[in-house]
Amino acid sequence: MKLYVGNLPWSIGNQELEDLFSSYGAVTSANVITDRDTKRSRGFGFVELDSGGPEAIEAMNEAEVEGRKIIVNEARART
Repeated sequence: MKLYVGNLPWSIGNQELEDLFSSYGAVTSANVITDRDTKRSRGFGFVELDSGGPEAIEAMNEAEVEGRKIIVNEARART
């Protein structure tokens, strides 16, 4: 299951994002989206889990990470 994670602190990288969700199942991939020009985080990312997606959404949606409430929901397909 692929999850969208929004309102991430700027300091969060791919490894930190993976660590946040690893207790809910095996993380297949964790990717913080960065700006092409500045290489700075755009404040959101995607996590892919083998299992435990609904539990991760329930537990992590509106959880506080480094002083910010993150948003977690199922990722929509790209159009």
